[in-house]
Amino acid sequence: MNSLIKKISIAVIAVLAIVSLAACSAPKSIDMSQVTAVIDVRTASEYASGHLQGAVNIDIESATFIDEISKLDKAGTYVVYCHSGRRAGIAKDTMTSLGFSDVTNAGGYQDASDATKLPIVTN
Repeated sequence: MNSLIKKISIAVIAVLAIVSLAACSAPKSIDMSQVTAVIDVRTASEYASGHLQGAVNIDIESATFIDEISKLDKAGTYVVYCHSGRRAGIAKDTMTSLGFSDVTNAGGYQDASDATKLPIVTN
């Protein structure tokens, strides 16, 4: 019986790991025709080192993040990205909790560039 429970537990953990990895993966392609804004949620220095063309920088770690995000149209369509996708995920969750209905976590800036077809530029 313990052997069966152990096998079931391992299977459940494996399925959860696969599902969580799939949930964190960046989209392969994003239709930019309906996107209101692309938001880089990294720090200003990270943004200056290279960002997607046309992206606005709203630092998720800034004390003013919620104030700045709250100024945006909640009915808009937004793409958020960062270095790896972790901070973009936090930004997406925060925006959703504030009433935004269409926010895509595009992952890291290279994944976001690939998905949106926007080039990476520097200041």
